[in-house]
Amino acid sequence: QVRLVESGGGSVQAGGSLRLSCSASRYSSGSNCMGWFRQGPGTEREAVAAIVRVGASTYYADSVKGRFTISQDNAKSTVYLQMNRLKPEDTAMYYCAASSSASCLRPRVVDVNYWGQGTQVTVSS
Repeated sequence: QVRLVESGGGSVQAGGSLRLSCSASRYSSGSNCMGWFRQGPGTEREAVAAIVRVGASTYYADSVKGRFTISQDNAKSTVYLQMNRLKPEDTAMYYCAASSSASCLRPRVVDVNYWGQGTQVTVSS
């Protein structure tokens, strides 16, 4: 079992920045891909960004390209999501997720093996 603990959510005005962190209790073959999903009110959970632990290949949703950056510190088993130029439509619960590396660059909810508890991001206009 892998436990994921998120931190860093909060409220910010449009144009502002936030950084989310996700610490994993350990790595396994089922958690070689780490990423973030989000779910807004009345919407389905969607992939935001993902990173492969070995090689650091990344995935970004079109809606966040150029604004969000995913990175990792393998020594700390931690993944970060730097969110810049935030928009009101970025408001959502953000969930850290871990999956196998095979599905990393085409992330889907069904492929996630482990979820964090979620952290709320609210962007006001």
